[in-house]
Amino acid sequence: MSAPHGPTVGDVSEGELLAHILAELSGASAAVVGPGDDAAVLAAPGERVVVTTDTLVHGPDFRLAWSSGHDLGFKSAAVNLADVAAMGARPTALFVALAMPADTTVAFVTELARGLRAACDLLAPGCAVEGGDLTASDTLTIAVTAVGVLEGRAPVLRSGARPGDVVAVAGSLGAAARGLAVLFDRFRDPDGFPVPVDLGVLDDASRADLVAQLRPEPPVGLGPVAAVAGATAMMDVSDGLLLDATRLADASGVTVDLRGIADGPQLRGGEDHALLAAFPEDAALPEGFRAIGRVRARGTAPVTVDGVPPAGPGGWDPLRDWDAVRG
Repeated sequence: MSAPHGPTVGDVSEGELLAHILAELSGASAAVVGPGDDAAVLAAPGERVVVTTDTLVHGPDFRLAWSSGHDLGFKSAAVNLADVAAMGARPTALFVALAMPADTTVAFVTELARGLRAACDLLAPGCAVEGGDLTASDTLTIAVTAVGVLEGRAPVLRSGARPGDVVAVAGSLGAAARGLAVLFDRFRDPDGFPVPVDLGVLDDASRADLVAQLRPEPPVGLGPVAAVAGATAMMDVSDGLLLDATRLADASGVTVDLRGIADGPQLRGGEDHALLAAFPEDAALPEGFRAIGRVRARGTAPVTVDGVPPAGPGGWDPLRDWDAVRG
């Protein structure tokens, strides 16, 4: 999945590069004032907005040998859209800042813009890239800010779970972690540096896991649905079910007892961007959510699995877990 050839960002002006990007994003804006001015102007139904930001950095967050420009654009949008959805909000706009080495090709940046738009169109129709920034850097970095609207609803926080609530999840668990394992196991040279992905050597299951890692498709539309259905707490599962359920339990002052979750990628793997939510025990779970446990009064552990605290750490920590390799 190497970058395409052609002119690089060092060969063109900022205005010329911006024109390539806007050509991919044109027609998608729903803003009062969209890309092209000093700032965007957004309508805010309900007069409250949700704002989040996430940064993908070459090395700890992606490897260019493994990801195309389209992959990176899609993923950088998806991870932010999931955070907006986890508050019970509907995403309305993205703002994207790109810091790029001078030898980055214009074609690569164009594909990245195309991936951003593809993610918005698929995961959050009506959401669009409404602005951003371009600059030079030795390290390719994609910083995305996402905006969403609550449409008159209260935000769904991590801190609202109560004993007796049903714990439920929407989206996949473990696929992205298995996909990362495929990359590390199958597509590195003897020195540990990434080599281009050859999908032809993979079976269907491994290929699907790889796609889940490179282009995750979180259930963004189910965030507002969960809020309407009465979710008491919710969050995006970005760093693994065990770690993120611990965060929800700590914020709510409860214990989350997971049921029937096998130890392994389902429990400890990250980057699926599923939605983890708690619902009142008498509430009907919205379609797309499945029950995976119960909220209990706070015990000695924030999370238990079938009543037993799991051993060892769980989840992804970029400050701890990055192997310091780019490639």
